[in-house]
Amino acid sequence: MKKILISFLAILIFSTVRVEAAPEYAKWGKIAVEETQKRYNAVIIDYKHIGRTELTPEKSEEKFKLWIRSKAGNEFGVFVSIQFDPSTDTIQSIQFSETNR
Repeated sequence: MKKILISFLAILIFSTVRVEAAPEYAKWGKIAVEETQKRYNAVIIDYKHIGRTELTPEKSEEKFKLWIRSKAGNEFGVFVSIQFDPSTDTIQSIQFSETNR
């Protein structure tokens, strides 16, 4: 019994617990998904973060590509660009652009 307890404690001590914070863009990705669902009333099949661009000190842009399926069964891509003030996280604009690729 003592060996089992020592083995169990050793496993607990030496096992690594890895806690990762959500990526910085996760908040904006959630907004991109929600706004795309509202606009297209469709199912999101895939999601890709393209990147962040600092346009000015008061304006940054997060870009995403979402692959969606309409209620009619058509699949297409939507690029979503969210411009915001990075100091306050206030959204300034959200733009959508459809693509067949």
